[in-house]
Amino acid sequence: MVSALFLTLGVAMLFGGGELLVRGASGVARALRVSPLIIGLTIVAFGTSAPELVVNLVAVLQGSSGVAFGNVIGSNLANIGLILGLAAVFRPIQVDGTVIVREIPMMILVSAVAVLLGLDGLLQGMPDVFSRSDCLVLLLLFGVFLYYNIFDAVRARRSDRYLEEVEKRIAAPVGGSLLSDMVRTLAGLALLVAGGKLTVMGAVGTARGLGVSEGLIGLTVVAVGTSLPELAASCIAAWRNEPELALGNVVGSNIFNLCFVMGLAGAIAPVQVPGGGALDLTAMLTISLVLMPMALTASRRITRLEGFALVVAYAAYIAFRSLAVG
Repeated sequence: MVSALFLTLGVAMLFGGGELLVRGASGVARALRVSPLIIGLTIVAFGTSAPELVVNLVAVLQGSSGVAFGNVIGSNLANIGLILGLAAVFRPIQVDGTVIVREIPMMILVSAVAVLLGLDGLLQGMPDVFSRSDCLVLLLLFGVFLYYNIFDAVRARRSDRYLEEVEKRIAAPVGGSLLSDMVRTLAGLALLVAGGKLTVMGAVGTARGLGVSEGLIGLTVVAVGTSLPELAASCIAAWRNEPELALGNVVGSNIFNLCFVMGLAGAIAPVQVPGGGALDLTAMLTISLVLMPMALTASRRITRLEGFALVVAYAAYIAFRSLAVG
């Protein structure tokens, strides 16, 4: 009971901390005259994935790598299956942005690389683990992604609807002084750290109390909880008829989670692939591949039916994983 309370409170603090961090850091960047487009492609993307990052850093430092693994892979599954699926059910998503078209294949590439790096038993007959060298490869891929995402996007800003929506959203005036923005940033960081510690503590305690693996708790409860910023951002984008933002947010978050969150956590301490983890990696790659024909075929449209299918597929996999493998 206490562990579940810690887990719930920790997730709530992560969500609030992420929101404060994005608002504060964006305000500071505006005061320093940073381009709204750069803010949207970096600070906002970092802020929505900050809960995953903090939870993973706390988890590996405390020796709970199962939570770290489940959190990243589960968040990526939830981003496409649950969040993007719900956004498409609410409003069909038309894929017009060239940036998104470029990022979807990169998300698939990064997912495939993660599968190859994590399944050492399949290729080398060794225990499955994301070693430090594996995670350095992921961080290198993140650097490549960041370079193309920023510099190429800046060149294409005038002809890309997605980039126009990003810049318009971030350029909207927000009240507050530089001092108040700095306070928000620091308060957000403090909430994230405290929430990360409570979340990991609650996840480990809940797993022990239920007699399931830490990886399963990370894959389900923790992953969905840390994906709340993406859920909120995608639902708001769909409500405001800005579907490119919903899709771009999910795709960018998945790349960020795998390359930076997993990469940084594994560079600090190797992340073991728990029991059932090979299946989770395969499911993540599969649902990423499924997104390709939905978004990049001639119609370039994710329909309500396809969104519903994504939600059902996600729910079915989580149910199967909980009952058969957990």
